[in-house]
Amino acid sequence: MTPRRKRLYVVLGILGGVTASVALAIMASRDNVTFYLDPSQIAAGKAPVDKRFRVGGMVVKGSVTRKPGDLEVKFVLTDFAHEVPVEYTGVLPDLFREGQGIIAHGTMGADGAFVADEVLAKHDEKYMPPEVAASLKNKASANANPPKSGPSG
Repeated sequence: MTPRRKRLYVVLGILGGVTASVALAIMASRDNVTFYLDPSQIAAGKAPVDKRFRVGGMVVKGSVTRKPGDLEVKFVLTDFAHEVPVEYTGVLPDLFREGQGIIAHGTMGADGAFVADEVLAKHDEKYMPPEVAASLKNKASANANPPKSGPSG
């Protein structure tokens, strides 16, 4: 075998190894992708079944309920067009309040409520996760300017 042919086999082997490792990395990362949905998308039935995803919105004022001495909390998220009930067991972030934006990670429960295993609250008064801000802005403007019906003129 000539040195030129040996180099060709080495280069082809390296390319094959790199291709295989990139393919494996892409396949592994597919399982770790977490999608973001807003309450309107969940109400439209776009929520994945048995898969983790994120939901974001504003905590509806007066919707937070908990039993004294229990870590289970229930609240409602809204994007000003639709609402989604959320159930969470654990300690809520210090910044969690009614009327503020949050993102929850979890899955849809059989009863139609979102079962969160992690709740993230915004960091200060000016910050809101970009997905939540865009979703709320779109829904609020759609509700403020409903489509007009009837003849135009």
